[in-house]
Amino acid sequence: MRRNSLAFRLVAGAAVWCALWLSAGGYALSTVFGRTVERNFDVRLGVLLEGLVAGSELAEDGGLQLRPQLGEPRFDQPLSGWYWQISEGQRVVRRSPSLWDARLPVDLAPDRAVAAWDMVGPDDQPLRLLARPITLPGADTAFIYAVAGDRREIQADRQTFNRLLAFALAVLFAGVVGAVLVQVRFGLEPLRRMGRALSGIRAGKAARLEGDFPAEIEPLATELNALLDHNEALVERARTHVGNLAHGLKTPLSVLTNEARQSDGPLAELVARQVALMRRQVDHHLARARAIATGTILGARTDVLPVLDDLRRTLGRIYAEKALVIEVVCPPEVAFRGARQDLEEMLGNLLDNACKWAGARVSVGVELEDQLLQVAIEDDGPGLPPARRAEVLERGRRLDEQVPGTGLGLAIVADLAQLYRGRLVLEEAEGGGLCALLTLPAAASSILRRAS
Repeated sequence: MRRNSLAFRLVAGAAVWCALWLSAGGYALSTVFGRTVERNFDVRLGVLLEGLVAGSELAEDGGLQLRPQLGEPRFDQPLSGWYWQISEGQRVVRRSPSLWDARLPVDLAPDRAVAAWDMVGPDDQPLRLLARPITLPGADTAFIYAVAGDRREIQADRQTFNRLLAFALAVLFAGVVGAVLVQVRFGLEPLRRMGRALSGIRAGKAARLEGDFPAEIEPLATELNALLDHNEALVERARTHVGNLAHGLKTPLSVLTNEARQSDGPLAELVARQVALMRRQVDHHLARARAIATGTILGARTDVLPVLDDLRRTLGRIYAEKALVIEVVCPPEVAFRGARQDLEEMLGNLLDNACKWAGARVSVGVELEDQLLQVAIEDDGPGLPPARRAEVLERGRRLDEQVPGTGLGLAIVADLAQLYRGRLVLEEAEGGGLCALLTLPAAASSILRRAS
């Protein structure tokens, strides 16, 4: 997915939202679990402390007798992290064998209730200590009972839970994002289908958007079809006006041409030349108008190879006395995004010009590059100096009056190519002749085939 696509925005937004909420939920669960583990640990220490108190009694001499039933063997292991201690004031009365010769720093007032806190015990162990003042029957002062447990057990439980929680939340996050991705792809499929339908219209495979679209997109498809109908109607109206103009101009021009042929003298010759020039200008501007109208139609498409084959056969018969070899190299899938008549006019003028000046060979090569058609037409004629190549593209400009022509062919090609946002460039051919490089837009279908 591209960053500026709707799918990326929807999936990224859902992923960020899920990440924030899952992170907050994970932190809350971890905190609650940690407090629960700590509370359970305190309860466990409280049970051990009560067992220690239950096994204590005051002897006849005032001493403390102890018969604890704790059931915790780690109290007997030196420096195991589990300890108990009974003190009177600052004096330690009894302590667990696990303390060895150490003591627990308990500072608790005799009148204070049970208390629990974290501390560092023997061997730098992190401990959780629970202390409570107890006054035994017959005693004048209270004994401070204290039980301590290794706090690393709490930390281990927390770490185990956090790892499982992180794994579960990661799986949940991946599942939610995957579900959102599937939902987005399914939800945006009508838009992709509409895009493919528009590509088909642009490639000339269809004229309208066909198929069933969701209720949210159906108005858009309807408006696009209405826009296509309106565009086609405008183009058809322009074609009709252009045809009417051509018919209205060519009939008077034909009358003037016939009258000039039947008359003699300078005036008749002048009229004949001017009428021929007017006819060429009318043909030129009609071609421009047709190209402009055709260029606005979606789906205008012309295969290049059939046009070149027809022109090669026609020019081969016209220049049969020169016995020219016309070579054409063109992939069959290449297509021009425009009208066939405009392509025939551009390629026909260039090939006709090459055949006029060629000695024995004319070659045509067509390639597809950067979504553009690159047409190279070379001849083995005398060529053209670089300084004069721009002159022949001027309308009506001819460098040799001995060769038949009007001087409008290359100018028409350059104008038509510019209307299609292409261009015509004249260069020197490898054999020393002239090479005409024509750049035109390629049809979408040929671009897709080349990409595949």
